[in-house]
Amino acid sequence: MSPPACVIGIDTGGTYTDAVVLDRSSGRVLAGVKTPTTPHDPAVAIGRSLEKVLLASGANPETIELVTVSTTLATNALVEDKGAEVGLFVIGHDKRLHIPAADMRFIPGGHKARGVEAEPLGMDYLIQGIAAMKGRVDAYAVCAMLAFEDPTHELVAAKAIELMDQMPVFCSHQASTRPGMEERAATAVLNARLLPVMQDFLRGIARSMERLGLSCPVRIVRGDCQSMDLPEAVRNSSATVASGPAATALFGGHAAAGETALIVDVGGTTTDITLIREGHPVVREEGMTIGSWRTHVRAVEMYTVGLGGDSLARVENGRLSLGPARVVPLSQIHLHLDGPALASMTRPEAWLGADLCAQCVQLAPGTDPGDDQILRWLAEHGPATPMRLRQELALAESNLEKAIARLQAARRVVTCGFTPTDALHVLGRLDLGDARPAMEGAGVLAALLSLAPEAFCDQVLEKAHATIATTILCALGNREVGPALAHFFEQPEQSALLDITIRVRPRIIGIGAAAPFLLPEVAARLGTEAVFPEHYEVGNALGAALMDTITKE
Repeated sequence: MSPPACVIGIDTGGTYTDAVVLDRSSGRVLAGVKTPTTPHDPAVAIGRSLEKVLLASGANPETIELVTVSTTLATNALVEDKGAEVGLFVIGHDKRLHIPAADMRFIPGGHKARGVEAEPLGMDYLIQGIAAMKGRVDAYAVCAMLAFEDPTHELVAAKAIELMDQMPVFCSHQASTRPGMEERAATAVLNARLLPVMQDFLRGIARSMERLGLSCPVRIVRGDCQSMDLPEAVRNSSATVASGPAATALFGGHAAAGETALIVDVGGTTTDITLIREGHPVVREEGMTIGSWRTHVRAVEMYTVGLGGDSLARVENGRLSLGPARVVPLSQIHLHLDGPALASMTRPEAWLGADLCAQCVQLAPGTDPGDDQILRWLAEHGPATPMRLRQELALAESNLEKAIARLQAARRVVTCGFTPTDALHVLGRLDLGDARPAMEGAGVLAALLSLAPEAFCDQVLEKAHATIATTILCALGNREVGPALAHFFEQPEQSALLDITIRVRPRIIGIGAAAPFLLPEVAARLGTEAVFPEHYEVGNALGAALMDTITKE
C-alpha cells in the first residue's frame, strides 16, 4: 500500500508557530506541534516546525503534496505599531489623508474618468520628494487619482523611485480596483510596509523546505479564506493581514458543522474573533478596517484586540492596564535566558517598582554589545525598566521604544514582564514554567495597589475576561444594531441611568493553548458556552491545512 498523500498546515503567530500534518484522504491529523516563534526571522520557526512535525508524523517528505501557511505576524505588527517606515506619494489629490506614513508628499498629476489626464505629473516635485525621503524610509507607496482606470502616473513615479533609491515600491492599482482615495492609499502603504518583511519571510520558507527535501508547492492563506502562491504574496502583502483570522475561520467553519458560531482565537499577542454563519466564514467585501486604517483589503469579518496570554500588565498611577505590548512572561524567562542573565532576572523585586509597571529589558544570551549604548549599559548594569534606561541614557521615550523594538526583532534583548500567563501560574491553574519569578512579580505589583498577590492576579484575569467580552459585545452590537450600542459598551464607567444585559446566542468555539483558561469565564459573562474541539491548540494550522479540502467542497 502506498503511503498517504498529506498536506502540512502552518500558522505563524506572535508567540508560537504551529504545524500539523493532515492525511488528505481520511482527514486525520497525523501530528501537531508547537514551536516558539522567532520574531527576528519567522521563517526560522517555520523550518523548525516543519522538521518537528515531519518527525512526529513519520511522513516522508515525498508524500507531502502541499504546504499551506497562515500568519498573524502582519496583524501583530500593526497592533504593536511596528513595521517598515513608508514614504507615501499622493498624486492629484491635495486633501488631508489620515494615514500613518512616515512621510507624505502631494504631487500634481492624476487622471479623470475614462483615463483622461487631469494634469501632467509633477516630476520636479516627485524627484525632490524622493531625495528628501531617501535614507529615511524603508519602502515607498504611490497612490494616484483614479489610478485604477489609468495607472500611468503611478508607474512613472515607481520607476523614478527605483532609479533614485533601491527600496521596495508599491502602487495602489496593484491591490485595489475601486474608488476611495484614502482607502487605496492606506492599502498601498500597508503593502509597502509589509513588503520587505514578506520577501524575507518567503525566502526563508523556501530555504527551510529545500533543506528538508520538500519540493511541493507552497500557498499562503489570504484574509478572505482563499490562498495565493508566493509571487502573488510578494505583490499583495496586505492580503495576509487577516491570514491568521482566515485560518481561524476555516477551522471554525469545519468545527461548527453548519451552525452559526463565534470563533475566538486566544494567542500570545492578540485575541482574534471571527463569525461563522451556518458553517461558512463571513467575508467583508467592502474592505477591512485595521485599527484606524480604512482599506480595500477583502477579508473575513474579524475583530482583533491587543490582548493575549503574553500581554504586559502595567500598574501606573494606581491603575491596572493590560496590553497591547507583548513580553516574555516571568514564568517563561528560563526558556529565553540562561546563566548570569537568568540569575539576574529571577528576583523581580530588584528591578520592578513604583517607577514603572512590570516590564524589564535584559541582554539576550551571547549578545555582543558592540557600540550600541543600550546594550552596553545592560551588559554593565543588568536588567532595567525602560524608565530607568530613559533616565540613565537621557533618551526620548519614542526613540527608546523604537530602539528596543529594533533590538527585540534582532533577538539582542529579551523584554520580560508580568502577564495573564503569570497570573495563571500564581493561582495554580497553569504549570508550564517556573512560578517563582511570577509570584515575586505579582507581589511587587500587588503592593502598588495594596492587594494580596492572589487578589492582584484575579484582577489581571478579570481585566482579560472583561476586555475580550467587551470586544465581542461591541463587535456584535455594531454589526446587529449600530455604533450606538457599541459605544455604550465601550464606556469606561458604568451608566448611572442604564444597565443593559445582553445574551450572545451563538456558541464560542475556542482556539489556542490559552483559550480554556480565559474563554469559559468570557462565555459565562455573555450567557453562552465555550467549546474546544479536537486539536484546538493548533486550530489555525489545521485550518490552513483544511483550506484545500474546504475550497474544493
